[in-house]
Amino acid sequence: MRIDLHTHSRVSDGTQSPTELVEAAKAAGLDVLAITDHDTSGGWDEAVAAAEQVGLELVRGMEISCRHRGRDVHLLAYLPDPAYEPLVNALQKILDGRNSRVPGILAKLHELGIELTDADVRRVSGDAAAVGRPHVADALVAAGVVRDREQAFDELLRPGRPAYVDRYAAPLEPMIRTVMDAGGVSVVAHAWGRANDPGPLDAAGFAELAAVGLTGVEVDHEDHEPAARDQLRAIAHDLDLVVTGSSDHHGLGKVGHDLGCNTTAPDEYSRLLERAAAAATASGRPTPEVVRP
Repeated sequence: MRIDLHTHSRVSDGTQSPTELVEAAKAAGLDVLAITDHDTSGGWDEAVAAAEQVGLELVRGMEISCRHRGRDVHLLAYLPDPAYEPLVNALQKILDGRNSRVPGILAKLHELGIELTDADVRRVSGDAAAVGRPHVADALVAAGVVRDREQAFDELLRPGRPAYVDRYAAPLEPMIRTVMDAGGVSVVAHAWGRANDPGPLDAAGFAELAAVGLTGVEVDHEDHEPAARDQLRAIAHDLDLVVTGSSDHHGLGKVGHDLGCNTTAPDEYSRLLERAAAAATASGRPTPEVVRP
């Protein structure tokens, strides 16, 4: 059983529609897919229809932009009630922050002599729930300024680069509680990132997050070196956190993250769903069910 629990569609910063994402997952031999667009459930309905059509198990989720002790942390939320008002309000605040940073980025690019307009960015962002740095990167590619997203981020858009603009991100611990109150479960995504640097997410940090309701850790991810995976797996084992693995697929928008390049073990997936069922019962919310063939 091949399970990929972290993917993105064009509703956020992927390059495929939810339907195309589901069809690609089926073609790649996946049995289970989670759609986890940034800060939105906007692609869920289309993905559900596509999963039912092709016969693929689908988990509805999202990747929420958070901040913890000065560090950006992405929180994968699975099967929360998308209509839970505190969650809706928190996501809208994050999306507003994403949209509001684009004019600042364009102004900084202009100072660098790079003439890019809001219309250029909107042309590539399509029907995304919010427009952000990946879309600016795509517009830079389309304009011939850089060769791909990676170069755009490395040279211009990452923190410390000349066109970087900060934005709002939700406090991590309250967001974990909000997801739990919405009947969902949460997993820290690519916890140590490309630098494989624990920062505040060391063993003690994860223990604190587990105490407020964190469900799991995304261990097997392309941004984690083997040694980091081993350490994260040990931390998760000690804290009884679910261990997940995934591609973080963005279509053509993120090279080296092909569907199924990392997967979640079936027993860990079962544990995740068990905890989601318990969270749904405890919350009393009308949470989405897993779509099964």
